[in-house]
Amino acid sequence: MNAKTIKTLEFDKIKNLVMGYAASELGSIRINRMEPSTSLEEVIQWQDETDEASTVLRLKGGMPLSGIFDIRPHVKRSQIGGTLSPLELVEIASTIRASKIIRQFVENLVDSEEIELPILENKKEAMAILTSLEHMIFDAIDENGDVLDSASAELRSIRQKIRSSESRIREKLEGSIRSKNAQTMLSDAIITIRNDRYVIPVKQEYRGHYGGIVHDQSSSGQTLFIEPEAIVNFNNQLREQRLKEQEEIDRILLELSLAVSAEAYDLLMTVDVLGGIDFMFSKAKYGRAIKATKPEVNDQGIIHLNKARHPLLPIDEAVANDIFMGEDFTSIVITGPNTGGKTVTLKTIGLCTLMAQAGLPLPVLDGSKIAVFDSVYSDIGDEQSIEQSLSTFSSHMVNIVSILKQVDHGSLVLFDELGAGTDPQEGAALAISILDEVHNKGARVVATTHYPELKAYGYNRQGVVNASVEFDVNTLSPTYRLLIGVPGRSNAFEISKRLGLEQSVIDHAKTFVGTDSKAVEAMIASLESSRKSAEQDYEDAHDYLKEAEKLHKDIQKQMIEFYDKRDDLYEKARQKASAVIDQAKAESEEILTDLRKLRLEKNAEVKEHELIDARKRLDDAAPKQSNKIKKIKSTQSTKRVLQPGDEVNVLTFGQRGNLISKVSDTEWGVQIGILKMKVQEKDLEFVKSEKKVEPKPLATVKGKEYHVGLELDLRGERFENALLRVDKYIDDALLAGYPRVSIIHGKGTGALRSGVQEKLKSHRSVKRVRLGENGEGGSGVTVVEFK
Repeated sequence: MNAKTIKTLEFDKIKNLVMGYAASELGSIRINRMEPSTSLEEVIQWQDETDEASTVLRLKGGMPLSGIFDIRPHVKRSQIGGTLSPLELVEIASTIRASKIIRQFVENLVDSEEIELPILENKKEAMAILTSLEHMIFDAIDENGDVLDSASAELRSIRQKIRSSESRIREKLEGSIRSKNAQTMLSDAIITIRNDRYVIPVKQEYRGHYGGIVHDQSSSGQTLFIEPEAIVNFNNQLREQRLKEQEEIDRILLELSLAVSAEAYDLLMTVDVLGGIDFMFSKAKYGRAIKATKPEVNDQGIIHLNKARHPLLPIDEAVANDIFMGEDFTSIVITGPNTGGKTVTLKTIGLCTLMAQAGLPLPVLDGSKIAVFDSVYSDIGDEQSIEQSLSTFSSHMVNIVSILKQVDHGSLVLFDELGAGTDPQEGAALAISILDEVHNKGARVVATTHYPELKAYGYNRQGVVNASVEFDVNTLSPTYRLLIGVPGRSNAFEISKRLGLEQSVIDHAKTFVGTDSKAVEAMIASLESSRKSAEQDYEDAHDYLKEAEKLHKDIQKQMIEFYDKRDDLYEKARQKASAVIDQAKAESEEILTDLRKLRLEKNAEVKEHELIDARKRLDDAAPKQSNKIKKIKSTQSTKRVLQPGDEVNVLTFGQRGNLISKVSDTEWGVQIGILKMKVQEKDLEFVKSEKKVEPKPLATVKGKEYHVGLELDLRGERFENALLRVDKYIDDALLAGYPRVSIIHGKGTGALRSGVQEKLKSHRSVKRVRLGENGEGGSGVTVVEFK
């Protein structure tokens, strides 16, 4: 990758920002070495690593990366027989413990969240299990680097003797400083240490009273720090014990260093893996901070950045622009006023390319695409060279000559103010020739310019498109919006007018402008007006669509409630009628019983068969009930084969509708008013067919007919638009009778996935919602199962 371009596009600033999220020196070293790759496979691997780390951040908020150190120098010194210090050994044990915590974290995350983290699982398996070495070190050394008494039995014994000797020395010295003459002869009644030996502060004039050895004196010379003769032997004994202590400590440290050396290979491998994990999460944390997403990378030179922001600008200040090239056109010529955002757009394209090729997420919306280039060249900014005595034009031309010698079909070239700094007519001619040269070599080119001659360049060249940065003449300020397909126009006359220049002066100036220039400016003004009108129409249509869909949902809900309530009333009426009939039967049986009793008692001439006939007449008098709602019989019905477009009675609802299409051997799709539903053919009755009606499509989007697919792709959609599309798609899928569908939302930040899943869980017809499995798209896809 071109080093000059990396510097010009300020990729080093991105590295410094990422480094701020490193948890260890290992991560910082990786970030410092981070460079864009030109291998598509490598870039895809890096992007997948960062995306996997972003998934963990989204689910758990972070990865436990504390306690990791760069222990490689320690391990290598142990391999050549060096003895490690206690603190170096503690860093090794801490790093081993950190690797163990990370292994457990990844295992628990995969088990509890039921997600796949293949990259982290591979890294987890690559880390060696060195728990025994960790325990060996921490059993001998505490976390502050102090060797513990428990490190060995010999050390414990020596330290007990040291404490005993120190106790005896203090007892003797305390007797001296508490004597009746101590206040007179001592500068202070304290016991202190000089040269690792216990001493007392004696006034200069009384040095002969205590005898012994003078180890130090105060700055004034009035106080001498004397080791009294009475404790010299005790201090000597203490000194010997401390030497033995140090010898035992050295032996313990050498033993631990040898243990480290024995595990050197596994330790170095583990450190390398930990550095890679820290690197992954540093990039993911940076991406979260700038609200970045994972782009789709390709090697076809296709760039499609949705709402791209410059990574180094504050999020709340940067203007997001849609930038695309590489399919219908491979070169963009951007015109517009100074400070209008042309250079920022240029740097956004270049810096996003370098970031993507380094495995970093981009400050764009989901569904964005970026190409992997073999090289990125740029000629940006004022590069006047005082040392070489070159003008601005000469300096730029030296750089451009170098670019033209190296550029090929795998290059991305960025020109800022191409041809500037010289005679406008010659500069414009050179700019056109340079653009032709680079374009003909198959490279992707983005150039900014002031020259009006280049405004027509995009119309005369295949594969080239004009673009501009918008300028608001009402506020006399740029909006920083990029308009691809619309060349920029001069606003000098409008600006001058608003600033108060006389109209007569402006009119006189216009007489010096050529007819061709006027025609071009008029064409550009017309294009801008049409674009603004189209944008306003789109916004209005979008609002109407939202209102219509809301109304559709409200009416649909009311219709469902109506049918549910009607069925409930029918059921209650049936139950009430059944109760009345049952009561009437009971009363009739009672009457018949009384009649039989009367016949027996009074010898009445009532035959049994007459009683049976009477009861049958009572039964026949009761109205017949049916568990089904009474079907409506049309007076116009005739027997015929049903066809799409026929008007039918839906007998189960008592409503008329039109047939859409046959969805199975026994079911039809029927539209009743604004509602679409599936109805059994036996519950349909043909009414009439005055006019052949074309079958309606299962769904429409912006007037274009399409049949419902098993997948809905939301990548690149705005959040609100995506949720509206989900509503419509679920209705159509239900009408089509699908048992299960997939909704593709991508991985990204997870906001769209969460919104889609929340909406689906509250839908009355959704039985289950889950993430896609292997082969289904993983966490970038939500699978919906219907009841």
